[in-house]
Amino acid sequence: MKKLLIYFLGASETVTGSKFYLHSEEIKILVDCGLFQGVKELRKQNWESLPVDASQMDYVLLTHGHLDHCGYLPLLVRQGFRGKILGTAPTLEIARIILEDSAKIQEEEAERANKEKYSKHDPALPLYTKQDVAFTLKFFEQVEEGEEISLSDHCSVTFLYNGHIIGSTYLDMDLYGKRFVFSGDVGRQNDELLNPPKQPEWADYLFVESTYGDRDHPEENVGQILMELVKETLHKKGILIIPSFAVERLQSLMYQLWKLYKKNKIPNIPIFVDSPMGNNVLEVFKAFPSWHKLTPEEYRNMYNHINIVSSYAETWETIDDPRSKIVIAGSGMVTGGRVLTYIKQLADLDSTSILLVGFQAEETRGRKLLEGATELKIYGKYVPIKAKVHHLESLSAHADQSELLRWMGSIKNVPEKVFLVHGEKSAMEAYKEKIQQKLGWHCHIPKMHEVVEVIL
Repeated sequence: MKKLLIYFLGASETVTGSKFYLHSEEIKILVDCGLFQGVKELRKQNWESLPVDASQMDYVLLTHGHLDHCGYLPLLVRQGFRGKILGTAPTLEIARIILEDSAKIQEEEAERANKEKYSKHDPALPLYTKQDVAFTLKFFEQVEEGEEISLSDHCSVTFLYNGHIIGSTYLDMDLYGKRFVFSGDVGRQNDELLNPPKQPEWADYLFVESTYGDRDHPEENVGQILMELVKETLHKKGILIIPSFAVERLQSLMYQLWKLYKKNKIPNIPIFVDSPMGNNVLEVFKAFPSWHKLTPEEYRNMYNHINIVSSYAETWETIDDPRSKIVIAGSGMVTGGRVLTYIKQLADLDSTSILLVGFQAEETRGRKLLEGATELKIYGKYVPIKAKVHHLESLSAHADQSELLRWMGSIKNVPEKVFLVHGEKSAMEAYKEKIQQKLGWHCHIPKMHEVVEVIL
């Protein structure tokens, strides 16, 4: 008999900060290593060391490259981690881009806070630096999708395609003859850019995301909604600001708008993409064509249709440009990035529209806009919001309740334990009931820092 301890160090009764630590005598594995976003009490945990010894860990396994799944890696390395960080080639490339961008933003915001004296901390410091990221990248090691990898005598893992974003996978791990399945973030069945997720066939211990565990995405005609917003923007001689995640969502929006233009559904309104990270991710799509549906020709035509903003000086030129236009800028939950400059300068105008796309975590600026906020705090000052706010949920990169149930439905056995993670508590509770009703499986919702003992 072997004892395994499972530590839930993030994405427990909340959506962000994914970290699941498996501790056995033979091997010690961290599945994902994400930053907390949104709620201040959670964000404060980003500054704290983990309650486990990072120097003991043999591996970090990355399901995909989003910040809430990889953004804590430089801090883990700072705490003594010297093992291997495994992920698919596109995941490691996305993680590199996101970590470098995250460090750059943190350094810039610390510098701005010190200059304008709006931080409580003196001096304000970045969470980590570009130098920290450069050192972290030395531990990256690429794996092939679908190939079983031996991690120790009694442990192997396979990374399997699950949509969501380019490079994204779920993990199928064999540990002492038991099957541990970590869903990561499950993608959509009918995604414009990505193929449907592969599905697990067996799971003794299942860790499944529940971001949209309480609901299905609405049946929205995305093209029609975008057409109407473009028409309204032109009529008001204004600007349509679309805060967007740099990975997959931004490319999906570009594709949707290019497709509408190609079919003469919208006029040739200038479209600006202002996301250095998003621009880099476009190169990942170009480099890994087998991971998405776009042909090289479609990619090239779409890219040529968009105005790429490459410098902060060009951000201001775009703001000062008097033409009606669409600006897609990071970040998707309005937590940082170039979109803050556009909102700070233009959201107090009636002619401005803001389109939120996908999930907005608790206490993010995106969620506040969604809930009707009339002002937002940006760089220490309150900005009035007169812009009309719209929301498109069906462009989410996360599977909804029905799609999650379908993904799990291929499992042939009854798992010994099902852990619901990566969701707000209300979504998890609703999903727990649905799983019990549909599959007859009992689920557990772990609390933050809960430790579960498993005898193998």
